[in-house]
Amino acid sequence: QVQLVESGGGSVQSGGSLRLSCTISGYTYNGYCVGWFRQAPGKERDRVAVLDSYGTSDYADSVKGRFTISQDNAKNTLYLQMNSLKPEDTAMYYCAADIIPARGTRQCAWGKYWGQGTQVTVSS
Repeated sequence: QVQLVESGGGSVQSGGSLRLSCTISGYTYNGYCVGWFRQAPGKERDRVAVLDSYGTSDYADSVKGRFTISQDNAKNTLYLQMNSLKPEDTAMYYCAADIIPARGTRQCAWGKYWGQGTQVTVSS
């Protein structure tokens, strides 16, 4: 059974930093098609930062230069370092994964596996 467990959310002031972690289990983690999404109240869930089927990072324009996605394959853990946080970053942050057998097998299909979410609140 695939499980994604996030941690590291919290409340910070504008300009502060947080690091989110997501521990992934239930399949042979290979670092492809994993990423972070967020959803603010009343809004759709949006992509924040992902590692695609080639392991290439891709960021939403709103977080480029402030957020960094990384991983520790030995620990089956995905991270999101968030710096220079803004009130508009306030949302529930979700870890997501799609299982592909090898690098570049196909494009990532997001939406099948999600974590429970971790809340990030940024005050001005």
